[in-house]
Amino acid sequence: RRVLFRSVMYKLLALDLDDTLLNDKGEISEVNRKAILKAQKKGIKIVLASGRPTGAMTRFIEELELDKNGGYIVSFNGGEIINCETRESVFKKALTIKEIHRVYDASKKHNCSIITYRGDNIVSETMDEYIGVEVELTKMPLIQESSFKEAVDFEGVKCIVLQEPSYLKKVEKLMKDEFSDLSISISKPFFLEITAKGIDKGHTIGKLAESLNICQDEVIACGNAENDLSMIKYAGLGVWVANTASELHKYGQDVVASNEEDGVAELIEKYLL
Repeated sequence: RRVLFRSVMYKLLALDLDDTLLNDKGEISEVNRKAILKAQKKGIKIVLASGRPTGAMTRFIEELELDKNGGYIVSFNGGEIINCETRESVFKKALTIKEIHRVYDASKKHNCSIITYRGDNIVSETMDEYIGVEVELTKMPLIQESSFKEAVDFEGVKCIVLQEPSYLKKVEKLMKDEFSDLSISISKPFFLEITAKGIDKGHTIGKLAESLNICQDEVIACGNAENDLSMIKYAGLGVWVANTASELHKYGQDVVASNEEDGVAELIEKYLL
């Protein structure tokens, strides 16, 4: 574990949700919640940054009082920013219909499932155990269409390609080679997330920080997975929770306790309070 001591006064804390802020039951512990409320009382901007769609994140706004303290949501792996006070979208960049259809074709070629989002619904042709995980996590209804490409006649902020983890790592490499014009990263081991070119958590948090006149050095980011890497690299202080794959540790400056052991509260006590 490498510990970084800085004289910087941090102003923004970006937190991944699943397996970082949320415990294995998908809940925010009381210890983490109280720590976040304390940080906000000191004027720290809290940003929830997740691969989840917006509709699967808004339920945490009131629980953490983000609407009362100038908080933000970065959803779809960086595809959208929501102002928690007004509930308005202040930034959004979507995949074109053509891009979604190209990703669909590739997913079929590689024998993977694919989903996207229409309003507050998940859209897919199929249902399997990995899509079931997304349904359970987001609490969003699944609409199964007979033809994905006919149904998806709209721009979508994100697609997820799903398959068994060891095989999906191989698909990730193939699709990164094939789609250099898109952003591709793994969140959960069986979720390969695809967004518009240049869109990731780090890019969008940087865009938000700039709009708030917050310097890069004044940002802390905390996560646990490959799709958090861009914000860990962007932040003045990048922190992993202990349940992160060890090969990612070198890209951050510190490792705190796991998502099951209130690692976010440890981070807040250590660097913000």
